[in-house]
Amino acid sequence: MSEKQQSHAQPMRPGGPHGAMSIAKAKDFKKSMKLFIKYLSPFYVLIAVAMILIISATVCSIFGPKLLGNMTDIVYYTSPIDMGQVAYYGIWMVCLYAVSFVFNYLQGLIMAKITVKVGQKMRSQIAEKINRLPLRYFDKNSYGDTLSRVTNDVDTITQTLNQSLSSIISAICTVVGIFVMMLVLSWQLTLVAVVTVPIGTLLIIFIVKKSQKFYKKQQQALGDINGIVEEVYSNHNIVKSFNGLEKENIKFGKKNKELFNCGYKSQFLGGLMMPIMNFIGNLGFVGVSVVGAVLAINGNIGIGVILSFLIYVRQFNQPLSQIASIASVLPSTAAASDRVFEFLVEEALTADPENPKKIQNVKGNVDFVNVKFGYEKGKPIIKNLSISVKAGQKVAIVGPTGAGKTTLVNLLERFYETTSGKILIDGIPIKEMKKSDVRSLFGMVLQDTWLFEGTIRENLTFGKSDATQKEIDEACKSANIYHYIQTLPGGYDHMLNENSNISQGQKQLMTIARAMIQNAPMLILDEATSSVDTRTENLIQQAMERLSKGRTSFVIAHRLSTIKDSDIILVMEKGDIVESGTHQELLDKNGAYAKLYNSQFNE
Repeated sequence: MSEKQQSHAQPMRPGGPHGAMSIAKAKDFKKSMKLFIKYLSPFYVLIAVAMILIISATVCSIFGPKLLGNMTDIVYYTSPIDMGQVAYYGIWMVCLYAVSFVFNYLQGLIMAKITVKVGQKMRSQIAEKINRLPLRYFDKNSYGDTLSRVTNDVDTITQTLNQSLSSIISAICTVVGIFVMMLVLSWQLTLVAVVTVPIGTLLIIFIVKKSQKFYKKQQQALGDINGIVEEVYSNHNIVKSFNGLEKENIKFGKKNKELFNCGYKSQFLGGLMMPIMNFIGNLGFVGVSVVGAVLAINGNIGIGVILSFLIYVRQFNQPLSQIASIASVLPSTAAASDRVFEFLVEEALTADPENPKKIQNVKGNVDFVNVKFGYEKGKPIIKNLSISVKAGQKVAIVGPTGAGKTTLVNLLERFYETTSGKILIDGIPIKEMKKSDVRSLFGMVLQDTWLFEGTIRENLTFGKSDATQKEIDEACKSANIYHYIQTLPGGYDHMLNENSNISQGQKQLMTIARAMIQNAPMLILDEATSSVDTRTENLIQQAMERLSKGRTSFVIAHRLSTIKDSDIILVMEKGDIVESGTHQELLDKNGAYAKLYNSQFNE
């Protein structure tokens, strides 16, 4: 298998093998938040309804202190106390607070629905995008970092949406409403109460700008940590075998320290906002108390106004503190949005043609016509490949590591697109077909096994969910795995997971049985018997002969003994076919194939 392909040869291993972590491009705060707001466009109506409910609830609650002040004046200044008026204001207060509670409850339901819908939509889009990304994306990016975008980043966004959007709207309405009410009560006390606000605002702006870069680094470092954990623990036996635990612990420690530093700085700066706002609010509270006492002594205002005003001042500082708290969260949300939207706009695979062609009766003729391909621009791997394979032929592809063997197969299945040239199946260019239709033509057995968590039956019928029991039994018998499955608890319904004690060879036999059940018209076998012993290999070869009979088969092989009877053997070196022919013809040429063959059997 080519070195380029080893990174995604085992889908069960979520950690990328490269160890390199993708770093999200830094985008400015305003742009990230604009993208986030635009993303919410399908929910604008529901958000508008929630906003109206929040504003209504806020307005209702704002009138409470004013009514309490009026009630206080009645109690303080009238004799005897007019209990009817006291009851009147008391009932109004209860009604206003009850209505405010109902409105807040309804908006909470709406925002909760919006939050889960947004989270569901984001994860669905990311999952869909993952399926449409070219394999070159996963060659360059850690699987753990991608998973972090699906989990950590989406969670950060939805938590902010659920907790912060309604809070910031309520806070703004409360600030504006209370400011108006305070002006109505006393402009002098209002001036005292708000004189400290600009100071707090400037401090918040300064802290947000400072903390934003640390929140971005924190999200990126969290993705890196996930990548390392996924990579190391999914390949723990390899790490232990090569005594790499110390090395991996050092690498993890560096990333963990980086996450600690970023997290500490961002949380410290964010944590400063509430104490600062509380301190400034307390200064305003003291100022109103002193000035209010002076005005009351001079007869300019009543006791009820001072009481109402003190409540308003305390309420005025609460939404300011909320705004400060939300402001500390927004940089983290912006960083998470940045990473999610960056992933969603990644270049996807080319779309299927509008009017795709489909092969009705597959024969299995395959032609490569002047095919050129490279994983990177200016670095071609396959330079100018032209081969013609007739229906039913068994084609073996051999060559040293990195020669382009697996690349050839990946181009055939459209995992990658050719740079130039054409690949045709039964005379139809595969670019004019749907990718799913192209891939349905091939059954695959790879060198690295792929079994997901589920029953053996579900794994065996992955490519053909409607397979009959007879088809399953026959395939398992042909693959020499039937008897082993019958010995397992539950047989075909035995559950496979990470803790299943199943050998690599047994897993390989199951993947071979799966390909047999799929019964595709053509086959791709990538060193399919490399994980089994010699005796089992012979049985597998017999089964493969029966399976490939009448089918066009592409066999990537390192063990040249397994492909002696191939109709055509293609010898590849550096992306070019340097020799082709039957086993005996190539030996007679005494060229590249003969050297490979002799190196294996003359040791």
